[in-house]
Amino acid sequence: MKYLHTMVRVTDLDASLDFYINKLGLRLVRRRDYEKGRFTLVYLAAAGTPESEVELTWNWDPEVYTGGRNFGHLAFAVDDIYATCQRLMDAGVTINRPPRDGHMAFVRSPDQISIELLQSGDALPPQEPWASMPNTGTW
Repeated sequence: MKYLHTMVRVTDLDASLDFYINKLGLRLVRRRDYEKGRFTLVYLAAAGTPESEVELTWNWDPEVYTGGRNFGHLAFAVDDIYATCQRLMDAGVTINRPPRDGHMAFVRSPDQISIELLQSGDALPPQEPWASMPNTGTW
């Protein structure tokens, strides 16, 4: 497993970039605007740990974040998303968003922190029972 990033939702992208880059000293790794989804993702990293990123998510339509919704998730790359999800499920962990696409899944910690699991490299071919497994709860 490899730690990838932590996602934080922001309400003012310019103010957040000023804080994280100009004040805190992180550097811009990449930025993607998703016009269709009406959001922007900005990835930042510290010079000493460029592989561990902070993902700022800015939703273009105003939203009030309550209950910790501004904190998104922790993300980890795994060698085999199906084996990882099976191991977690066998240990009693609910797979909130199954890896139907062979690429991405979500689970929650005991404290309800969302954990995103991403297949390293290319997505695996769709496989049962994952391909037809419904979502459970929220992530």
